[in-house]
Amino acid sequence: MAFDAEKDKVLKEWRSKDTGLVVSINQYANGEPKVQIGPRVVLKKDGKESRRRAGRMTMEDLVWFYDVIDEIKEELSDLVKPE
Repeated sequence: MAFDAEKDKVLKEWRSKDTGLVVSINQYANGEPKVQIGPRVVLKKDGKESRRRAGRMTMEDLVWFYDVIDEIKEELSDLVKPE
């Protein structure tokens, strides 16, 4: 079965204002919600946003991620069906 972009949903998203790193909870069709780290959203000179691979995390990224990880864990726990 081919990938269908319409079935791919972003359920919740966090974005670092300082580094542009994005962490999100995504779900494909009726699959299990999962955490995605990246992309990185940067502002170009013309004022438009550009999405790029997250790449390696800086200390600033890591501190921000540490600050939001509990909220991400809570959200994901609420979305994941118990087995």
